[in-house]
Amino acid sequence: MPRDPAQPAQPQLCLGLVRHARLRPRAHAFSYGMFYLRLPLRSMGAQDFAARLMSRNGANVLAFRDSDHGDGTTPLLEWIDGLLQQHGVLDAGGEIWLQTMPRMFGYVFNPISFWFCHRPDGALRAVLCDVRNTFGERHLYLLVQGGAIAYGSELVAKKIFHVSPFCKVEGQYRFRFLRNHDKDGERHLARVDYDDLDGPILQTSLSGTAQPLRDGAIAWALLRYPLMTFGVMARIHWQALRLWLRRVPFFSKPHPPQKKVSR
Repeated sequence: MPRDPAQPAQPQLCLGLVRHARLRPRAHAFSYGMFYLRLPLRSMGAQDFAARLMSRNGANVLAFRDSDHGDGTTPLLEWIDGLLQQHGVLDAGGEIWLQTMPRMFGYVFNPISFWFCHRPDGALRAVLCDVRNTFGERHLYLLVQGGAIAYGSELVAKKIFHVSPFCKVEGQYRFRFLRNHDKDGERHLARVDYDDLDGPILQTSLSGTAQPLRDGAIAWALLRYPLMTFGVMARIHWQALRLWLRRVPFFSKPHPPQKKVSR
């Protein structure tokens, strides 16, 4: 059932699936199961998690560190509100959902995190995509339409940040976000497709079903994916090796963009 809007939003754990498909010059596809967090930052404030297996800004089996996000020092709500206002988004005073992976046994690498920024009436107003590469660099793509964003609509951003050595820094990303409810709960889908100057080349998606962030759900996720965060980096390098062995063209890393945020 949909969440009662009169009740404060609660942290969620999502069990899901990552899919990735390269269309050319060599067809290459893979998928793997994973879990991630969805955190309602306004409702949470500075509170810790109720679950014993997960901590905020502390050591635990799973952990969320505020300093892993934003600018690393400013309180998260202050940071995201300031960024939105700086870019002319003045009506995103509703819930801010941060979708990201937790630290597991102290380690995490998040290729992409999403900040879903809502208006007070609940409509989605902006999405901030926090993209990181394996070279320790980071870029923020701010997706806006000038008003409410309908779920399922396509949002476009020019690619200006190097992620994969098997893709040039050119062309555009196409984003679509879906949310619905069924008998299994609240389901989310984030789709990110990449077009270079010759057309579509990559199709990726992250999907998951949300449930309350409780010890039972965390224990089940840990049993299914006991070394998930370590596996993210390992899979990135394994898939890169497979592409290299198939002689997919390799491109050197350019200098990162001077601007931290692009639209």
